[in-house]
Amino acid sequence: MSFRSIVRDVRDGFGSLSRRGFEVRLTGLHNRGKSQGSVNDLNYNNASLVIQNSRWANLPPELLCDVIKRLEESESTWPERKHVVACAAVCKSWRSMCKEIVGTPELCGKLTFPVSLKQPGPSDGTIQCYIKRDKSNFTYRLFLCLSPAALLVENGKFLLSAKRTRRTTCTEHVISMDADNISRSSSTYIGKLRSNFLGTKFIIYDTQPPHSGALIPAPGRSSRRFISKKVSPKVPNGSYNIAHLTYELNVLGTRGPRKMHCIMHSIPASALEPGGSVPGQPELLLPPLSSLEDSFRSISFSKSLDRSTDFSSSRFSEIVGAALSNDLPDSEKSKMPLVLKNKAPRWHEQLQCWCLNFRGRVTIASVKNFQLIAAQQPPAAALAPPSSAGTSQPAQPEHDKVILQFGKVGKDMFTMDYRYPLSAFQAFAICLSSFDTKLACE
Repeated sequence: MSFRSIVRDVRDGFGSLSRRGFEVRLTGLHNRGKSQGSVNDLNYNNASLVIQNSRWANLPPELLCDVIKRLEESESTWPERKHVVACAAVCKSWRSMCKEIVGTPELCGKLTFPVSLKQPGPSDGTIQCYIKRDKSNFTYRLFLCLSPAALLVENGKFLLSAKRTRRTTCTEHVISMDADNISRSSSTYIGKLRSNFLGTKFIIYDTQPPHSGALIPAPGRSSRRFISKKVSPKVPNGSYNIAHLTYELNVLGTRGPRKMHCIMHSIPASALEPGGSVPGQPELLLPPLSSLEDSFRSISFSKSLDRSTDFSSSRFSEIVGAALSNDLPDSEKSKMPLVLKNKAPRWHEQLQCWCLNFRGRVTIASVKNFQLIAAQQPPAAALAPPSSAGTSQPAQPEHDKVILQFGKVGKDMFTMDYRYPLSAFQAFAICLSSFDTKLACE
């Protein structure tokens, strides 16, 4: 029996049973009758028991490891990579083996499981995506580029979606893993972006708490939307402020690009230092066997927290000033949150416009286009001495590399390329802020 026939046999044997069990479970969750729900749950448990006791679930660990490794190497791109995801949903032993073999985006540069969308991108390259805007219903969809010509044929793997809602004093972008069901009451809701009235300041909220050592602003008014009875047992009731974004005011109306700062509370400044890393979120593991679509389901919290919604200029200036201060010792600077700033463009005399080198990924001039780099300078100890031997060019310091770039390529098409230490979710939220109207910045 060939390797591909083994994978096909496993997928066919477990796929129909897993889908049938999952559909039964969903019916039980949405059915208001308790008796019917208990019967459906029993059927689902029986289906899971059959899977755990099957011949494929009891493969020797050495053989299973070889199967997963060969599959991981052969199915390196989407849509073929869906077979790797299918193997992780077979049973507990297959799931555990996939966790050991399949690397995170930071290590392998691939987006495999839905949980990868909240993990840092690769440190030695970028993940290329594009955003498609639908002005008719105020939605934005993020896709992974599958080929160099993906933008021309709109060939991409769907990752995230967002829907804009205007309120009296602010604008909100709800971010979901579902292309169509975009709401806070959905089990696929993973966060949101909220702006002030002028569209000059933004806060990114995550449904999961960041690492325990993060310098998160003190909680402000708690959200009353989910304090009462939960709408659904799958609704995440955490709302954590993980980043602040600010666009500088242009009160004089001078020509020039937008100027922005991003304060990433969930990423320490030390992440860009040699040997640095981005602390992971608690219990941010692979999804349960029942459904890989629910991998971002947050842990249960006793209270619903909607972290600080303070948009005051003094608050933003205080955070940026502390992070960029030269008076702080290097040991204290590394504990501050990472601050990103837009890379300053140069004025092109012949073209009579501001220019940035997007390396062919952006083709249309727009005030929305930007590149983000680290605003903090590395500690003196982290600066490597110049090499005196050889003629090769020294490697570009981490603090000078473009971490996120966003730009227009069509009427409603935009590219988004990100790398370590940002995740796809964080990068997408930052790019959404560029779409919002900024009355006082242009």
